[in-house]
Amino acid sequence: MERWQNKVAVVTGASSGIGAAAAKDLVAAGVKVVALARRKNRVEEIIASLPTEQQSLLTAIECDVSKLESVNKAFDEIVAKFGGIDILINNAGCTLDGQLVAMDPVQLQNILQTNVMGIIYCTQRAFKSMKERNVDGHVVLINSILGHKVPGSFGQVPTSNIYAPSKHAVTALTEMYRQEFSGLGTKVKIT
Repeated sequence: MERWQNKVAVVTGASSGIGAAAAKDLVAAGVKVVALARRKNRVEEIIASLPTEQQSLLTAIECDVSKLESVNKAFDEIVAKFGGIDILINNAGCTLDGQLVAMDPVQLQNILQTNVMGIIYCTQRAFKSMKERNVDGHVVLINSILGHKVPGSFGQVPTSNIYAPSKHAVTALTEMYRQEFSGLGTKVKIT
């Protein structure tokens, strides 16, 4: 982690769970972290809970990754304030129980917007920053076991609907980005 000290990491979905844990761990390692979340107040509570010497390393910015305008506004602010992005942890995700055959298509679209398009929006902006500054950045896509295997048992009706296909898209996106980052002659890594 020494190579990342004083670098800038952006963590999406940072108000709870994996995103909050990643943000705290990065800050503890000396990384400047910008925590993106719809619930900015939750990130501000996390900042207040950190040891005093770490609090200045964590910045909260409100962002809904499912909305391009929100992502652009947040990344414009990050670039203006910090000069660029070195690490991106795409963690934001959502799900709802229900069956594809009956769910409201708007709910299904919202899951796809967050779980797939949110990754694309944020990765485009972070990669642009990394490439323009010629840094050996790193992009992390947080996936799910459901991104590798669709759940189901004979005779039972699944309730994971579009979530598993959206996470399979994350698996494919990881490989596409690996090929693009390499093919474009960058040293940006993808995990």
